[in-house]
Amino acid sequence: MNTQPINKPTESELEILNILWTLGPATVKDVHEKLALTKDTGYTTTLKIMQNMLGKQLVTRDASSKIHVYTAAVNQEQAQGEMVQKIIQTMFNGSAMQLVMQALGNHKTSDSELAMIQEYLEKKKTKQ
Repeated sequence: MNTQPINKPTESELEILNILWTLGPATVKDVHEKLALTKDTGYTTTLKIMQNMLGKQLVTRDASSKIHVYTAAVNQEQAQGEMVQKIIQTMFNGSAMQLVMQALGNHKTSDSELAMIQEYLEKKKTKQ
């Protein structure tokens, strides 16, 4: 997978990347069926977006058979990290704390998620 900085994906491209990260290699039909569960999008629109993503090097395409199979070309963790860093810099003036406070204040967090966050913070404290 690509480890260079990613080309900025659009919201629709991110939805497709999330599907590919979940499914693994998939056809346009596979992606479109998953996308159609949450979004009213035509098949040709899904195809066009995925072709644009190929041009942006967000996906790769295996065209060795009649049915083309697409794979995410960017690592999920890298993409998330880069996007979070951009959000922290542009929306929260470089403050990760403000991002976390906003996220926790505006999102219903389960007890198990809070426990995992607490465990993560404890590990960070001991490493510093």
